[in-house]
Formats: sequence, C-alpha cells, structure tokens
Amino acid sequence: MAAPIPPIGGGGEDRSAAGSSLIFRILGPLRLWRDGVELHAGPRQQAFLLALLLAREGRPISTDELIDLVWVDDPPASALNVIHKYVGSLRRLLEPALSARDSGSYLKRRGNGYLFTAGAAMLDLVVFRDLVEAAGTALAEERHEEALDSYAEALGLWQGAAGDGLSPGPAATSIFARLDGQFFDACTAAAELAVSLGRPERVLPSLHLAARMAPLHEPVQASLISTLGAAGQQAEALSVFRAVRTRLAAELGIDPGQALAAARRRVLNQNLTVAGERPAEDVPAPPRAPAESGTRSGGVLVGRTEELTALRQAIDPAFTGGGGLVVLEGEPGIGKTRLLEEIAAEADRRDAGVVWGQCLEGEGTPSMWPWIQVVGRVLDELPGTARKEWVTGELGLLVGPDGDVLGGSAAPDSTTRFRLFEAVLAVVGRLAAQRPLVLVIDDLQWADVASLDLFSHLAAHLPGGTVIIGALRDRAPVPGSALTRMLAAATRVPGHCRIRMGPLGLADVAELVRRETGRDPGSGVVHSIYTRTAGNAFYVRELARLSADSGVLTEDAASRVGVPSTVRDVVRDRMSGLDDGARDLLQIAALIGRDVELSLLADVADLDIQTCLDRLGPVEALGLLEPAPGDPFSFRFSHDLIREAVTEATPAGRAIPLHLRVADALERTDAFGDHVAERVAHHLWSAGPLADPGRTAAALVRAGRRAATKSAFEAAERQLRLAVRVARTANLADLELSALTQLIAVVGMLTMYGTSALELLERAEHLARSLDRELDATVFLYSRWAAHAQALESDRSRPLARRLLEQGEVSCDPLVRAYGLQTWGLQRFSDGYMGEAFRYLSEASRILMARVTRREEDPVWYDLRLLMIGMFAEATAMHGDVDGARALLDRLEAVGDDPFMVTV
Repeated sequence: MAAPIPPIGGGGEDRSAAGSSLIFRILGPLRLWRDGVELHAGPRQQAFLLALLLAREGRPISTDELIDLVWVDDPPASALNVIHKYVGSLRRLLEPALSARDSGSYLKRRGNGYLFTAGAAMLDLVVFRDLVEAAGTALAEERHEEALDSYAEALGLWQGAAGDGLSPGPAATSIFARLDGQFFDACTAAAELAVSLGRPERVLPSLHLAARMAPLHEPVQASLISTLGAAGQQAEALSVFRAVRTRLAAELGIDPGQALAAARRRVLNQNLTVAGERPAEDVPAPPRAPAESGTRSGGVLVGRTEELTALRQAIDPAFTGGGGLVVLEGEPGIGKTRLLEEIAAEADRRDAGVVWGQCLEGEGTPSMWPWIQVVGRVLDELPGTARKEWVTGELGLLVGPDGDVLGGSAAPDSTTRFRLFEAVLAVVGRLAAQRPLVLVIDDLQWADVASLDLFSHLAAHLPGGTVIIGALRDRAPVPGSALTRMLAAATRVPGHCRIRMGPLGLADVAELVRRETGRDPGSGVVHSIYTRTAGNAFYVRELARLSADSGVLTEDAASRVGVPSTVRDVVRDRMSGLDDGARDLLQIAALIGRDVELSLLADVADLDIQTCLDRLGPVEALGLLEPAPGDPFSFRFSHDLIREAVTEATPAGRAIPLHLRVADALERTDAFGDHVAERVAHHLWSAGPLADPGRTAAALVRAGRRAATKSAFEAAERQLRLAVRVARTANLADLELSALTQLIAVVGMLTMYGTSALELLERAEHLARSLDRELDATVFLYSRWAAHAQALESDRSRPLARRLLEQGEVSCDPLVRAYGLQTWGLQRFSDGYMGEAFRYLSEASRILMARVTRREEDPVWYDLRLLMIGMFAEATAMHGDVDGARALLDRLEAVGDDPFMVTV
C-alpha cells in the first residue's frame, strides 16, 4: 500500500529520481526516500532540523542559530548535545553503512555549524530553482515555449507550503516563507507567459495551490483571476475576485489593489468580447429559481451566495489533484448543515466522492463516531479483497468488532493512535486516487478529543485529491480546549479556508419567508420577523410558519406569535398538540440520540412496530422527527437543536428510569455490534441509583476498553474513572481493581508512562494485597518503582526497589522473586554498583530462563523475560563481557515472537 516514489522533475533524464538513492522533498510536507523506500525523518525536532538544513541547502547554519530556530525561547541546557545527536541520527538514517565518526556525504560540519549539500536531482528545491533559472534564460532568448515548459515543470514540484506541517517559530517561519515567495514569483511570471501564449491551462493547478497558500497575496490572486478568464472561466474568475475582495475587507479593512482591479477589468472585457453584452457583474440578477435539493434535504438554499462561492473555490483543488481544508462556523440554526448539503450535492454532480461524518451530542455517543462512519463508507467504496486487507490491519481497531489494546498484560504500545491515524490517512488516499474526494464532518463541537486529533492529523497531511470540510457552532456550547487546539492547528494548514456564516439579510429573510409559506410577505411582516429572529434561518422558518398558521400573514400576526424567543419555546409550542403517547415517544427518542432506530424505540416504549409508527405520525407531521435519509428503519430529529430542547424539557424523574430502559433494550439488541458498549454505559450511568452498581461499573469498563481500542484514550480515561468511582462507592473491590488496571494502562498511553498514574498504582497495589493477589500487587509496585526510576528520582525509587527485593525473598512465587531481584539489580545498576547489579540480574535471569513459555500461555512471565534478557545484556556488556551480551541479544531475538516487543 506504500505509494511509489515520485520523480523530482519528470522532464528529463538528468532530473529523474531513478538515478539517485536519496530523494528529499521540502516544497510541501517534508518527505524523504532511500533506494525507493520512504523514510520517517525521526522525532519532530529532528525532522525540523533536517527541514531547516534542506531549506538552506548549500549554506551553513551555526549551531547557535539552529538552537534558536529549534527551541525558540527556552532551549534546554543540553541543546547543543541534542543538535549533535540529531545530526548523527540523520547521517545514519541517510547512509546506514556510515561509521560512527564519518560525517558522510550530505550533512557536513562547517566551522561551528552544519550544512546540507544535495546531489543531482536529489532535492526538489534545487531542481525547482534550476528550472526557474532555465525558464528565465529561455525567455531572454525568446524561446517562449521552452520557457513555459520549464516553468510548468518547476511549479509542478510544489505540493503545499514549504515545510508544511512543521509548525515553525517566528524566526524559522521567515525561512520557509521566503521559499514560498519564490513559488509565488514563479507563478505570476509563468501565468503572464502562459496567457500570452494562449496556454493558460498549463499553470492553473499551480495558481490554485498558490491562491490557497496565500489568500491575501494580491499578485497571486490577480494572476489566478486573469488566467481563469483567459481559460474561458470568466464566471469563476469573478467569483474569485469577489471572495478576495470580501476577505480583504473583513480581515484587513481595505479594498482590492491595482493588480486585482486590473485583473477584474480584463475578465469583464473578455465577457464583453465573447458575449457582446454588458459584463455579467453589471447585469441585474434575474429572480431566483428554486435550487436543486441538497443531498439530505429538499429545502432551497437562500442568501448564501458568498459562502457557497467560497466553498466552491475551496473544493476545486480536489479535481486537479490538490487538497484543501475548510472550517465552517456559525451560531446554532444559522444554516451550516444546509450549506454543506448544497456543496456536497454539487461535488457529487461533478463525480466526486462525498463522505459524511456526523458528530453527535451526548456522553453516550461512541468515541471516534464521525470517523467510524467516514472510514466505514470509504471502505465500502473499495473492492471486497482490498476492504478485507484494510480491516485486518489497524483500521480493524476502529471499524471492526474485535481488537483490544488493553487485552494483554504488557505495557500497551503508545504509538497505537499514530498508526491508526496513518492507516486512516492511507485508506482515504487510496479512494482519493480513484476520484476526487470531499470529506464532510458536521457538528465538530460535539466531537471527542481523539476525533478532533484525527481531524487535525488528516488536515495536516491531506492526500492529493482530497478536501476536508469541518462545521461547528461558534457558541452554545463555547468551544472547549480540544476544539480550540484543533482550530489553532487548522490555521497553520497552508491555504485553509475559514468561513463564518453570519445572519441572513433583510432581503434574504423575505425570500425565505416567501418560500416557507408560499405567500408574498409585506415589508412590515419581513421587518418584524427579521427583528425578532436576528436573521437566524432556523428561527425565521419557525416564526414564518407559525405566523402563517395563525391566518393571514400580516405584521400584526407576526408580532403576536409567541415564538421562537428560544428553541425550547419552539418545541413546547409544537408539542402542545401531541397526546401523551406521542409525547412520551418523543422524549424517549431524544434520550436515544439524534438518530433513532425504530426497533430500539419500540422496545424501550414496550410497543409493537406498527403502534410505534402510528404514534410517530403526528410527531413527524409537526416536523420534529423525520425518516432518516436512506434508512427506512430509522428516524432522526430534523435539527439537533430540537432534540436538545426535548431532552432539557424532560423532567429528571422521568428521564432517569427511561435511561435504564434504553440500556436494557440496547443489551437485548444484537444488531448494533460492538458500538453498543459505550451507549449502554452512558445510559446505565445516567440511570444513577436505579441501575445495579456492579452492572454499571462493568459496563463502564467495557466502554473504556472499546474506546481505547479505537485510540480514543481520553474517552477511555473518562469511562474508566467513572467505573472506578462507581465500584469503590459500592465496595466492589474486584471490579475496582479491574477498572484501575485498565485505567493505569490508558493514563500511561496518554502520558508516556510517566508519574501521572502513581496514585492509581498505589491504590491498585492496596486492593490487590487485600484480595490476596500477590503477583498483581508486585506488578503495581514494580510500575511505581519504574516511574520514579525513569524520572531519575533515586530517593523515591530506591526504597521501593528494596521493598520488592524483600518481598521476593519471602515469597513462594518465583515470578515475584524474579521481580525483586531484577528491580534491585536495575536500581544498583542505576546507582553505579555494576558488580552487585550484575549478580542480582544474573540470579533473576536464571529464574526466568528456567521456564520457557509463549506469550499467550503466560503474558506476564513472557514480557518480564524479554525485558530481563535485554537489561541483563546491557549489564553484561557494561561488566566487560561484550561477547556474552551479544549472545544474550541473539537469545532475545530467538525467544521473542513479536518484533516490536523485541525492539522495545
């Protein structure tokens, strides 16, 4: 599934990647290959160091400057040593056969600094500059076609902003910005040449990329407008001009400059020449015709021309192999989802793949829910054999019913989340390689932390041909820290587009009222509705409908209607006409969620399906619930605001027993698969004292395991902490210990096994001893020792090591004894007593080697044996027996059946 290495500069043999064993790309995300295999540049700071050296190719950078660029304000005391270490690691990465003291061919020491020297066709930046220089030479000699060929080839090397995704500080930003400036200069020069030769299509993809990278760069935007006009795309050219003009006014408070104005005039003149009539912008707009229905709604989009134009421009790159990120925000009810439906429908008509992910409000929503939907739908587009291949890998943790990262007793792999995110990125890229792809993630304000992290990861590394659109409320609720962090990361994505949907204008309110009621409202009616709704589309529709229901649509009627000052008022008025049976059903549906399975609803209400459908009739007629698109077995709330209002209006005394009934029904239903675990846990927790605490705690533990399996570690931590709380309150020691064991693993994955879990470990050890589980207590005590030892807190680790040794000496369990010997040996090793350390580690090794077992037979013994062999090998080497250490490492490879564990 790895992508083949693309050649740098495909125009000639001398620039082919085939002849070079090393290939570097810095004109976009940092990437490198050796012998055709893509390599990972290492930790973030090491990769950043390499990017800086590539950006300054051929020029040395002093170590002082490197330290300032890498650490900005607060370099550690060891910064110089770290720089030397990174350089050494990079040299060995690029040239694995390099000896320890050899500087190699590429990363050279110069004075008190370093420089990178590239060979032929090795670095895209060097090839780009050579091609631009060749274009300039050809132009000077009036070889215009050759010049355009060189420009087109040079511009095609760019995949995004230089060093995309590296998050540089202010000083380093200017280094990469200068490279971007060279791209912009080449774009404008190439555009002028292409237009003069009648070949505008040669440079349009690169101009679109440059325009996304620099939305306020007037020469670039002017070149894009002129080139679109020359390509016969006058309407799109004028749309770009309007979008840039709006953005300049909104962000800088200025009008377009001379270059933009001149580009617009050229396009208008082309319109006059082609059509023989007035420029399109100057022709009075005809009356609006009904728009085609959206992908999930039959309504007509009103008053969103500018936003729709911006979205069209943002998704265009997907159709030319580019990518893009859009964040759409606005208040609840303003029309975000409806706008998304419209642009999704347009993308679908252009034969793009459109994949939706819906974030749902409520603690019962499964973690990673939007991505479970997205990945599931992407996989459905792939052939059966390919789908099976993907699901058996990392993606199976997300969309498959099996898989459990907390199932073993070894420390879970903290890179699980990264590998899952990369798998999602890869499968999205697989589909995008077949046709343009638009991913739509709605209601991001409800997303869990892991879902937001995956959104950020995907946005920063978008495959070609992919645009991702995220929509969120900018209030109610106020964005939390995770969402704020995601939005901040989005602003660093080159060419990102952020659209804020404001209120409808007076004329748009009039049009929406006309379409909603089928009547022409007078100016007084429109002004009354506009004043009371502040232009919120949801409120406009509700007030228009209720005003019309009162009889004649007049200003007096509009002013007398008592809604919708709040959404709760809307719902209350609609529900007032329902009988008790329909109202009860609506309240149950609201507790289930935005999407409501009909069979589940009937089960909770203790009704047969037909009776349930009959009672839903009046609810559907009032527009509160509607059939789910494409699913005859489900209903959904027409707007999440309505579901929230129904939930808030349901008395607690009624909601609590309903939560228990929903949990019971979910557990009776097999059709929901493994996703039901988190929903059941939520409803049992919400049922409070009505639910058996043992059942609630066990459900929360299952939910935590399921969330961790999907790498939603924050959600898993929340579930497991609740499980610990419930079990401890109910004096359920076994359940509390089970929850604590998994909580410790999750906290470890979130904190890289630091000291954050010390209190949890101490409590777990206490519980294990109270339950006579000596080995478990020993493992928890050992973990406490390891946390302090790794933090170099010898004054705290040494007493714990002594306790483990003393407990092992009186234990009948050989594994407990081995733990004590090993820990004390490692502690003495750390204290500098090599001889004593060697003796204790030798004894521990003898105990562990006496019993051969596979991991599935006894995972604790297996994992400790692997760790012991590795540590004993290190101690043996330090003790002077290098051959003995090598023999132990050979044995480690022989007995380990998991290459990753062996490497660790």
